[in-house]
Amino acid sequence: MSRAPRWATLVATFIGIGRIRPGPGTWASASTVLLWWLLTRWFNPGWQTAITCVLACLAVVIGIPAATRVSWAAALKDPQFVVIDEVAGQLITFIAVPATWKSLVLGFILFRGFDIVKPPPLRHLEKLREGVGIVLDDVGAGLYALACMQIGLHFGLLK
Repeated sequence: MSRAPRWATLVATFIGIGRIRPGPGTWASASTVLLWWLLTRWFNPGWQTAITCVLACLAVVIGIPAATRVSWAAALKDPQFVVIDEVAGQLITFIAVPATWKSLVLGFILFRGFDIVKPPPLRHLEKLREGVGIVLDDVGAGLYALACMQIGLHFGLLK
């Protein structure tokens, strides 16, 4: 078995959070929620959506090759310790969403729920090759959660 490059391991495991047991995906999502909330305290609210989009895109663009290299090295299709996909999906959930406690908790629950249940077509995305399949099913879960969050915002449920 070969070793993945250090950068790939750091990215894919979200600086080691993917090694926390049990439930590394849940730990990565919770860490992302906390870090996103902290970031929203530092940046002008007018920039929040743009910054969240940029961070989510970076997690996807850098996460796919990192997940690919780490999965090759581990000789596993979708290693549990690869959690950059949860980071990307959780960030997508919070695009254009206010950083309130209600939205943080609901966004976490919705994303984890969609990620675990994998409604159609997420199960098909998971079957794509290498890092693409590892990351894109969580991107889809994040998009489902984002749609629910936006509906909640529209009807005033997240104020």
